[in-house]
Amino acid sequence: MTSARVRFVVFALVLATASLVVGTQVVRPRTAPPIHPITGRQIAGIATDAGWLDRRERETEEDPERALDLIGVTPGMSVADVGAGSGYMTVRIARRVGVTGRVYAEDIQPALLSRLQDKATVEQLTNIEPVLGTEDDARLPPNTMDLVLLVDVYHEFWQPQSMLRSLRRTLKAGGRLILMEYRKEDPTIPIAATHKMSVADARTEVTAEGFTFDRVISGLPRQHIIVFRQN
Repeated sequence: MTSARVRFVVFALVLATASLVVGTQVVRPRTAPPIHPITGRQIAGIATDAGWLDRRERETEEDPERALDLIGVTPGMSVADVGAGSGYMTVRIARRVGVTGRVYAEDIQPALLSRLQDKATVEQLTNIEPVLGTEDDARLPPNTMDLVLLVDVYHEFWQPQSMLRSLRRTLKAGGRLILMEYRKEDPTIPIAATHKMSVADARTEVTAEGFTFDRVISGLPRQHIIVFRQN
């Protein structure tokens, strides 16, 4: 066997091994969504459709700019957009925090993060840092964030307790964790029940992991803005 052939075979074996490792960590077979161990809430399946995430109707259903006004996203902030998906909210946050701020766009789906990066390039936004997390760890830098924002995503955490602990680690003292979730208390909102959250369940689950409940902000068409603080 020639030396070139040997090198090719070795490279192929290395690539195959790497693919196997990635497959077991990121693309492993899915099972049925679990039940939250404290509230008994049925956790939802994970949204993967970029077309749904970027649908035009979100402007009227969620009023994202109004949401960021109510939350108070301002220049210079460090914000984690956890479960950022294709970057629907990320690009809006990046414009608001400006060149002195930073947005960490976290997701567990590489294809969606790639789409997000394409958007950032097109819009010439240089203050966005994509982060590939896992189901139990957002993999964000510790003691960094002024705000961690979860838009229509907390209800999809398959390891909610571990994820909340990792989010506590990334927040600065006094930093805010904010859940934007479709209101489960309103049966007229046309979203599957597993993709809604009640304030009661959110408070029970999040405060159990060491956060302090702050308040609920109203003013959006279909969502709660539920605010917690890092102790």
